[in-house]
Amino acid sequence: MKPKFLLTIVIIAASTFAGAAVEERGNLVLDGLPPVETPLTARLDDYLNSRGASFVDWLGDGSLLIATRFGDVEQLHRVAAPLGDRTQLTFYKEPVTVARAPRSVAGGPVGPGFVFLKDVGGNEKAQVYWYDANTRAVRQISTGDGVNGGLEWSHDGRRVAFHSTARDGVSYDLYVAEPAVNQPPRLIFNGFRKNWSVRAWSPDDTKLLVNNFVSATESHLYVMDVATAALTPVSEGVGTASVGDAEFTADGRGVYLVTNRDGEFEQLRKVDLASGEFEVLTSHIPWDIDGFDRSDDGRYLAWVANVDGVSRLTVIDTISRTENLPPLPDGRIGRIAFDRAGRKLAFSLESPQSPRDTFVVEVEHNAIVRYTQSEAGAVNPLEFVPAELVRYPTFDKERRKFREVPAFIYRPRTPGPHPVLIDIHGGPESQAVPVWSPFTQFLVRELGFVVITPNVRGSAGYGRTYLELDNGENREDSVKDIGALLVWIGAQKELDAKNVFVSGGSYGGYMSLATLVNFGDRLRGGIDVVGISNFVTFLESTSAYRRDLRRPEYGDERLPRMRAYLQRISPLTNAARISKPLLVVQGLNDPRVPATESQQMVAKIRGRGGEVWYLAARDEGHGFKKKTNRDFYQKAIVTFLAKQAGR
Repeated sequence: MKPKFLLTIVIIAASTFAGAAVEERGNLVLDGLPPVETPLTARLDDYLNSRGASFVDWLGDGSLLIATRFGDVEQLHRVAAPLGDRTQLTFYKEPVTVARAPRSVAGGPVGPGFVFLKDVGGNEKAQVYWYDANTRAVRQISTGDGVNGGLEWSHDGRRVAFHSTARDGVSYDLYVAEPAVNQPPRLIFNGFRKNWSVRAWSPDDTKLLVNNFVSATESHLYVMDVATAALTPVSEGVGTASVGDAEFTADGRGVYLVTNRDGEFEQLRKVDLASGEFEVLTSHIPWDIDGFDRSDDGRYLAWVANVDGVSRLTVIDTISRTENLPPLPDGRIGRIAFDRAGRKLAFSLESPQSPRDTFVVEVEHNAIVRYTQSEAGAVNPLEFVPAELVRYPTFDKERRKFREVPAFIYRPRTPGPHPVLIDIHGGPESQAVPVWSPFTQFLVRELGFVVITPNVRGSAGYGRTYLELDNGENREDSVKDIGALLVWIGAQKELDAKNVFVSGGSYGGYMSLATLVNFGDRLRGGIDVVGISNFVTFLESTSAYRRDLRRPEYGDERLPRMRAYLQRISPLTNAARISKPLLVVQGLNDPRVPATESQQMVAKIRGRGGEVWYLAARDEGHGFKKKTNRDFYQKAIVTFLAKQAGR
């Protein structure tokens, strides 16, 4: 469905109801919103002018490729030395944040440069481009169709492998391209309507590690012969399990992989490809391993553990078997990668009190070197409040005790009672973690809200059992976890239980709507950002390449019993029970949760006289990535909360 047609639907729906004013402001469509440029939101600008710097990859000359924003969206920059100048390399209206470079000093046969991904208007149909560092010329490598991603370079620097749905719009096929040769990429594996991706090349570049993803708790890893496409399963157990990151050992005889096989958590294993024997390298860590990397020579191995939402980096010397913990403050670590020499490890780090920046561990000295110093805007980040981890009891029991739900709380430093915003993450297999969020800090410091980000059942980071607790016909149990949070809020003297709001994006948007349906008498209002309003219409209209990936989580709407259940619990079916004001935000190019999901909810509530503010963007998809759009959307949230809370 084209954005212009979606916009027509928005305007027609809005004009159906008396008093609903529609205004177009650039690419934004404002439907029933009051003015959001106020003295209160003017103060928000100081907070929103911060920026971060994410580590993307090592370039062939040993400099760093990072993503940061100096305009409206993030672009790729080169940083040649610690705290050196950021040289901008890409200049697009769309964000560019994913790229991979050949791992050779001269860039291999293709010369120095890198491949990167870019979509249009948030449609997520990213294409693959080659950036020639000598000429700064950019050439598209992929066909221009489908979803493309998972970039992996061969060790000789000649070929890049990636997945693409270009052939039929559904199957994740595997392709290989040679940037030095201006020819279409070569199809090497037919995905047969399944989700396949490339993990790594073997040291001799004759094989690939490939992954077939089924669900958050089931995926299958194979060694694929590049010439014949023959698959050999990486066998190290029976039954279903997840497989995340994977990499060949330096000698090519084994594989490192992250899996939850035989346990609750995602652990790092080393598997012998010939015998199937394995060693669990992180059995002493009762938490998920978020990611890992090894040096090219195999000397060093590094991993990041997710310890109750906080990242812990470990570097292992595989020869001496010594383990080092680099001296880092608490925070969240992004992608990690060794340089070609294997003596430097780059990563990005952020926390609620420090913007995301790029750092390097000099492994042999266990020393941290800062490469970027990002601006926090016209605010002092040291005055920002930290995230406090709490656990509250919910409705069911585990080992004869009430199950506890983890949550991060951001509290004002002034006396209460304070109004509360419950902000629920999407996914649902994601996790609320303490990151840099100037917007959250504004709500706390300037608006006086307590912000709570719960990890209801179904969230990642707390084991396989917890991850699967909301699947299928247990979907509403996660909503009950929010009901239990409302009970907990009522028992806290510093919280104003009569002034509570709920918000969420994507699946979190469904959770926000479902909370308004089931616990609306305890709420003052809700915010739904690109949320699911009806599971049946969502599954039938989400992009075809995603449909089979969502059914293991939500249920198969083609089965009569499940279809009836999904219809019964959907917020759209129960819209008559939503009596509190609602702000709905939607990107009109959203391929995941199509705009029709928000539009039908707005129409249903307004049809019975309910209050809905509706904000849409023609140049956004699943969330707002452009700064001008995002700033306006966050000002709309502040205006909504202030009005409904009487601030």
